[in-house]
Amino acid sequence: MMISTRGRYALRLMVDLAERGQARFVTLRELAERQEISEKYLESIVKELVRAGFLEGLRGKGGGYRLARPAEQVSVLELLRVMEGSLAPVACLAEGAKPCERASRCRTLPLWQGLDAVIAEYLGGFTLLDLVKSEGDGCDYVI
Repeated sequence: MMISTRGRYALRLMVDLAERGQARFVTLRELAERQEISEKYLESIVKELVRAGFLEGLRGKGGGYRLARPAEQVSVLELLRVMEGSLAPVACLAEGAKPCERASRCRTLPLWQGLDAVIAEYLGGFTLLDLVKSEGDGCDYVI
């Protein structure tokens, strides 16, 4: 499994907004400058995040984007599933996948199911607030 640039940028954007709280709207330009990401590329990511209910947008003076829910209510797993689609390690475990004809005799299926469970448990164990709270030397950068 490899998280795409799109997924990583969405997470960076959401952590940035979580650091600013839900009180104020932040312009796309500010976010793009702070995160050193193209404004045009961020715009497409933001649209998806608004559609999925992670962000609220406001047009006009004083407008921009902010979290639609508190940072402690947004799991990394939920966010990445929206941006990446399936995080399943193999196609047969992806949500909505057609049942595999060989599943009943597949020797590797339990391995992939276990990995899928570990990924879900691990990523589901982190919220945006957890990422904002992680402090220490050199913790001002998000990949």
